[in-house]
Amino acid sequence: MMGERTVMQEALFYSFSLEDHVPTDHLLRSIDRFVDLGDLREHLRPYYSETGRPSIDPELMIRMLIVGYCMGIRSERRLCEEVHLNLAYRWFCRLGLEGAVPDHSTFSKNRHGRFRDSDLLRELFEMTVSRCMAEGLVGGEGFAVDASLIRADVYRRRSVPGDEGLPPDVTGRAVREYLEVLDDAAFGGSTPVQPKRIALTDPASRWTAATRERAFYAYSTNYLIDLDHAVIVDVEATTSVRQAEVTAQRRMIDRTQERFGIWPHRLVADAAYGSAANLAWLVEEKGIEPHIPVFEKSGRDDGSFERADFIYDHDDDSYTCPGGNRLRRSNRNFSTPRTGIDKDGSIRYRARQHDCEGCALKPQCTPNALARKITRSIHEGARDMARDIATTDAYLVSSRERKKVEMLFAHLKRILKLDRLRLRGPNGARDEFHLAAAAQNLRKMAKIFPIQHLATA
Repeated sequence: MMGERTVMQEALFYSFSLEDHVPTDHLLRSIDRFVDLGDLREHLRPYYSETGRPSIDPELMIRMLIVGYCMGIRSERRLCEEVHLNLAYRWFCRLGLEGAVPDHSTFSKNRHGRFRDSDLLRELFEMTVSRCMAEGLVGGEGFAVDASLIRADVYRRRSVPGDEGLPPDVTGRAVREYLEVLDDAAFGGSTPVQPKRIALTDPASRWTAATRERAFYAYSTNYLIDLDHAVIVDVEATTSVRQAEVTAQRRMIDRTQERFGIWPHRLVADAAYGSAANLAWLVEEKGIEPHIPVFEKSGRDDGSFERADFIYDHDDDSYTCPGGNRLRRSNRNFSTPRTGIDKDGSIRYRARQHDCEGCALKPQCTPNALARKITRSIHEGARDMARDIATTDAYLVSSRERKKVEMLFAHLKRILKLDRLRLRGPNGARDEFHLAAAAQNLRKMAKIFPIQHLATA
């Protein structure tokens, strides 16, 4: 018999528990075990007044942001709607059935105020790193570093040529932040590369054509990860140039040692980090093995001898060419000794002109010059060490492990939907990158330690 819909009647009493309606295997239930916000209020206390009306609970806002970044909800307006409707989100945010969801504008006010002044989002990210360490997911033996481009929230046509500089009448929060970081090596004008164009709405973003796509404005998110379980141990926002990314790598290694006492034995990276100065910093100052391809500029495409064809004599500090002649820093004595070191940190070794003139190999060695010259970096020892490491089996393992950081970037863009920033300015990029990295670490722990596993252990 076909049933009929009964008229809904308001019940006098309800017995409803959110706990019973959130599935055991729900992602947020697994993540909730690793979120420790016990020190949140004490951390923010100096930034709140002792008088006036009570504010929105800061723990509620942080939990909502965690939901947004873990579940790939990019809009805060939509996040408020989802938390209002979704029982699992309400459970995670400790709202209950009748708890009021704050207005989306509350996030913007707190982000530009208390959260940023107190560096709260950085603290949140470091909380996830500490918890990963407590769970035994960070070995500290090997690290990997890389950077990925994230599109900036700018209008392409609102820009000026880079050689003209920023017009004086341009204003805005992102412009003020850009002016504040002009002396920062990770942003602004302190980088030696002049931008091709400057975006008026977000000057710190960089015009880049590094991908096969159409050129766009971008920031770079830099990850330093532990290779055991691909846990992100540090994250840094920079403008999108190679020099800034190398600076970020140094900052992240120093900060990780200072905050967590972790000193890696080896660092895995691509050739963008293989400059002589950076390899020397890793080897000589930090004692870290560079599993990094050496950035070479000595190759030749005209068939003539390359620098690798010349043999270096450490005792004599000279090179021997394929013809058996010596190349030295100087072939004559000066009354005032000269170091022979150029401004770029390279040393030039020169052959004698009469040795090259009578050499049968001159057409193959230096066909367009009177004598052959060879340059050697003052950090060549570190470069030689990196070259030697590149011939080992351990380097092959590191090359495969380096893909872990690239997979994290793919997860960041495809799963967490962070392929374009919503916030502008250097601080906006930092906020988004800290929250996204924290979300990835939380999801990592939830995947490795699911509730079902704990229940059967």
